[in-house]
This record gives sequence, C-alpha cells and structure tokens, in this order.
Amino acid sequence: MANPILVTGAAGRVGAVGRTVTELLLNQGKAVRAMVRTEDERARALRALGAEVVVGNLLDLDSMHRAIDGCETMYFGMSVSDAYLAATVNAAAVAKHHGVKAFINMSQMTVSQMSITETTPSPQHKLHWLAEQALNWSGLPVVHVRPTVFLEGFFLTLTPDSVRESDQIRLPFGEGKTSPVAAEDVARVIATLLANPQPHIGKIYHLTGPQSENMHFFAQEYSKALGRTITFQDIPVEPWRDALLKWGWPVHVVNHLAAMGDLHRAGRFDRLSDDVRKLTGQGPLSVQEFVRKNASAFTAAAKAKEA
Repeated sequence: MANPILVTGAAGRVGAVGRTVTELLLNQGKAVRAMVRTEDERARALRALGAEVVVGNLLDLDSMHRAIDGCETMYFGMSVSDAYLAATVNAAAVAKHHGVKAFINMSQMTVSQMSITETTPSPQHKLHWLAEQALNWSGLPVVHVRPTVFLEGFFLTLTPDSVRESDQIRLPFGEGKTSPVAAEDVARVIATLLANPQPHIGKIYHLTGPQSENMHFFAQEYSKALGRTITFQDIPVEPWRDALLKWGWPVHVVNHLAAMGDLHRAGRFDRLSDDVRKLTGQGPLSVQEFVRKNASAFTAAAKAKEA
C-alpha cells in the first residue's frame, strides 16, 4: 500500500481547508492519514470516509512522531495561535527526522511584503514569517502556499450579523481594495500539490480571489447574490477591536485581525494572482458566488419575517 499523505488540522468544520483537502485526496483514491486534536464525531466521520485518523497535538513531540512516521508527503496548517511557530518547528523537526520528501506549508500572503527589516503589527504575521525562515533553514523539501484573507474569515464570520440586521457590511477596511479567497479554492490547490509535489518543491504560490476591489464593490456583489441592497459601512478599527475582545475572542487573534484591518485601510491587501487557476485548472470563487452559496447566513430567519 502507498505511503499515506499526512493532513494536519483535518477535523475542521465542513469547508475548512484540512478537512476539504482530506476529502479531495480520498476522492482521488489516495491513502490519507488525518491528524485531529480530539476523538469526536468529526474524527469518526473522517474514518467513515476512509481516512486513517491519528489523534494528537502539533506541539507534542510524541504526537508528531505518530502522525509523520511512514508519510513521505505532508500538509502543515494551523489556525491563528500564539503557539504557531513552536508547532511549525516541532512538526518540521520530526518531518526531517523521518525523511519527509514534501512538506506543504500553509503560510500567509502578507509574508511576501515582510523581511528582516519589515514587519507588520500582527503577531501572527511575524510568526508566519519566522516559520517560513525556519522551514527554509531546515533543508526540508518545502512548498509555501500563501493565501490572502479568507472569505470564511472576515466575510462569513464577521459580516453576517450586520448584513442580516441592517443590510450593511461593517468592517474597518476603509477604501482599501482586497481579493479574498475561499477555503475550498485553497484546499483544491493544497490537494493538487500533495498529489504530485515534486515539480513544486522550493516554490511559493500566492492565492487570491478573482477580483481586487474595495468594499463598496463587494457590497454590490452581496446585493446581487442576496437580491436586496447591501451597503458598506466603514468603522474605526479600535472600537471594533474592543468589541471583539468583549465578545471573548483571544487577544492574539484580535490583535491579528485589527492589524489586518489597518493593513486593508493602507491598501496592503490590494493583491491579485492567477495561481489558483494555474495549479488547478479552475478559477477561484468570486465574492458573489460565495455569498450566494452561503445566502442563509446573510438572511433573516423566516420566523423573524413573520414577527
């Protein structure tokens, strides 16, 4: 039997990158070892799909040996965390020990604008930059994948309430342009690289959506998708940051999101790449297509209309 492909973060919610990568590879008939944090219904669902499931923690040495041993190709991805760098180096050290032949690393596109003398106020961006340096120093056969802001992040997590309640997208993006990308498009790229990694070793890929526009344009896209007028309302970064903290979001995550708001306002997310299409043969989802697919999240419940 072929060596399994390791996918970390495989138990994410439906639509998450790791889970979608696992499903795509299994559908191609690949052997997949799916690493999850806990034994729960999501882990059982992955087994039902045909994955070999390993329960472990990216920060735990023994966990990573169990996950990586016997795998020649692996995907490393981790959500926003102050432990991101430690987890990356832990995974890389074990991968090097076991002779991994392809290490597909989920990075972040802002790293492209960073250097030893240039950083951002985001603690997460700095960890991503340092993680890329460490992976490059490691001598591992690495492919860096750098998506821009995810549609599932700001757009699906942070805009539905205001769109449902007041037909407004309320974000601290100012007039800055952005080109959000869908997790499913990122997953398609990752799965493509994992299925045949060798031609891509040492390369860096930048993933964006099909358009880089300001939020007024995207409000029109919301309007077309939902069949009602949606407008964009710019809001100050600091009160928005304070609100996220009051809602219980972790400080590290909130500082990262606030920095992204500032960077959007400064035009730093005005990016465009055709790498999704070049690698997969299919263009990325537009904001209009994404909102249409997730229309229920942006639409008041029927019972609310009846009230």
